Amino acid sequence: MKATATANANIALVKYWGNRDRSLVLPFNNSISMTCDGLAVRTTVDFSHRKSHEVTINGSLVSDDRIINHMDFIKKLAGIEDYAHVASVSNFPPSAGLASSAAGLAALTLAAAKAAGLSITGKQASIIARHGSGSASRSIFEGFVEWEKGRKKDGSDSFSRTIAPCRHWPKFRMIACIVTENKKHVSSREGMAQTVATSPYYRGWLDSVEEDLRNVRKGIRTKNFGLVGSTAESNALKMHAAMMTTRPALIYWWPATLDIIHAILELRSGGTEAYFTMDAGPQVKVLCMSKDVGEVQDKINEIKSALKTVVCKPGKGAELVHEHLF
Repeated sequence: MKATATANANIALVKYWGNRDRSLVLPFNNSISMTCDGLAVRTTVDFSHRKSHEVTINGSLVSDDRIINHMDFIKKLAGIEDYAHVASVSNFPPSAGLASSAAGLAALTLAAAKAAGLSITGKQASIIARHGSGSASRSIFEGFVEWEKGRKKDGSDSFSRTIAPCRHWPKFRMIACIVTENKKHVSSREGMAQTVATSPYYRGWLDSVEEDLRNVRKGIRTKNFGLVGSTAESNALKMHAAMMTTRPALIYWWPATLDIIHAILELRSGGTEAYFTMDAGPQVKVLCMSKDVGEVQDKINEIKSALKTVVCKPGKGAELVHEHLF
């Protein structure tokens, strides 16, 4: 009744922002991401005869409704009554715009399902993880991943799949630039609901996403870095434009966020092919090829308000491991 799993965060190249069904976490559009080696979560789940779930994250006892609800969802699937002790550790700050929920809920799904006695496929794990966090459905898989929005009302056709494994493009890099470790002021789940309901720009962002998906799929398939990078950058800016015109406005950027954006634009004007993307948070992720990592990092390190960088290559999907946390 005890199991441990690891999962990497994933960062979307074509974003997911907004649900057609909030309760089932069914998105309005497909999304494409890269699973990031270097941004990892490890989670141990142990079911026993206790009175309630107990959850610790990075050593601190927490009360997190999303985790509790997901554990109850998996309990119901498994048909068990026991509660669980859950411990999770990550090597990056949670709830700060680095897709911690994607990695955390993916690892939790695998570990909890195993501990509860469920035998599930990757597709089933993706569907289950989606209930906890939409982007967690992508962290189940390796490399470059597409999450299908699906069309069925029950969500049975909304799951992720690898469209190119890690080995397909080993020189592709994503540099996570951390500008703050503070928790963001509005969660992604609440923020996207506000954007869908109030932003006059949301419809325009959604209308252009199919072309972005086609370009990124093509760019990944043909290893056309310029096509992937420029499309990802544009897609992120369109999403943030919709966020900023939400009522009340969702402005996740910090001064260092803009400093890094301008640094990347300056690098590119000088001939270094680098692009940026951002999720719902202040952290900037820079896309470049492995040969340019040093130059990009040197440029970012000139910005005193940038705390640190983490260089990520295409990473593995979630997996069960034997080294428990307790």
